[in-house]
Amino acid sequence: MKKKITDFIHKETNKSVFQETSLPLYLTSGYVYNSAQEAEDVFNEKIDRYQYSRFDNPTVNQLEKKFAELEGAESCRAFSSGMSAVFASLMCQSKKGDRVVASRALFGSCYNIIKDILPEYGIEVVFIDGKNLQQWRKAINKKTSCIFFETPSNPTLEIVDIESVSEIAHHYNAKVIVDNVFASSILQKPLNYGADIVIYSTTKHIDGQGRTMGGLLLSSKKFYEEKLKFFYRNTGPTMDPFTAWILLKSLETYPLRIEQLCKNASRVAFFLKDHPKIQKTIFPGLSEYSQKKLIDKQMDGFGNIISFYIKGDKNTTFKFLNKLSMIHISNNLGDVKSLIIHPASTTHLKILKKDKNFLNINNKLVRLSVGLEDVEDIIKDIDLALKKV
Repeated sequence: MKKKITDFIHKETNKSVFQETSLPLYLTSGYVYNSAQEAEDVFNEKIDRYQYSRFDNPTVNQLEKKFAELEGAESCRAFSSGMSAVFASLMCQSKKGDRVVASRALFGSCYNIIKDILPEYGIEVVFIDGKNLQQWRKAINKKTSCIFFETPSNPTLEIVDIESVSEIAHHYNAKVIVDNVFASSILQKPLNYGADIVIYSTTKHIDGQGRTMGGLLLSSKKFYEEKLKFFYRNTGPTMDPFTAWILLKSLETYPLRIEQLCKNASRVAFFLKDHPKIQKTIFPGLSEYSQKKLIDKQMDGFGNIISFYIKGDKNTTFKFLNKLSMIHISNNLGDVKSLIIHPASTTHLKILKKDKNFLNINNKLVRLSVGLEDVEDIIKDIDLALKKV
């Protein structure tokens, strides 16, 4: 692992003639051609070089190459946000009459895209219980262009068997899209288990400091050339160079941050699981976690997200959140600061009531993204807030 981190920090550093220690930032929209003929050849793709930063940019490309190396992917494209990457992954390969199958356990905006936007384009949508392999088998057919799921899911940390579901999907030549945000690329690599496309919101653990918006889509070169390239270049969801430059610096501490976040989260989860004012704690590292075998198979750690149910009602839960001092109420996650949110009234507000009930997203549930503060301070803040309710 130490050798991998060393390679990750030093690989793909495209220095300029000035030999700087920090990668250069190329804030440019366009590029100059030596002749009209060269310009024509570039647009005809006879010459491979930069032509417009909506297509490619040296700084953005450095981020893409570095992350592709980390993920073990042939291709990586950077987007303006995680949701633009999600939308592109679906729309670049789905047309009228196609079917998209998705797990119900999704982040609110992912759910909204699939439930409300895709059908407007004549795409059939089927939601299933992602944990149930039989439901995947029943829902995926020859009309299915792709399937979409999160693992672990937001916010109840459900796990989908990537390898088994991929085998079912590939029987019908359907592409498998995995939103890997909660796990991070440090703890889980879906491509190793048969996934075709992996999505990240760089806004979360990759940035880790709440500064930027961005997304990444990793796939094979063939998928990029045949499906994504035309969509990406013509719809303009490109990441800007300054964001890419910030993220390149963030990546240098990415593995170390994930390691410590996981350690802190484990301590906090063990504190919460026996607390008298907590009804239930959901964390993959707890022995009572129901999908322990899948976690051990797919992941190299438990992550930094803990979801738990407060004993009481919505008022009790809101009172607990309002009594927190150090931990901030925010819908972001993966930050160096501990952040907490009430999903039912925020990130998952617009999900259908029946789906909320199915996923156990109710007014008692809160989602905690454990940060890098001293773990005793995190525990103390939670304990004092609980005592006040």
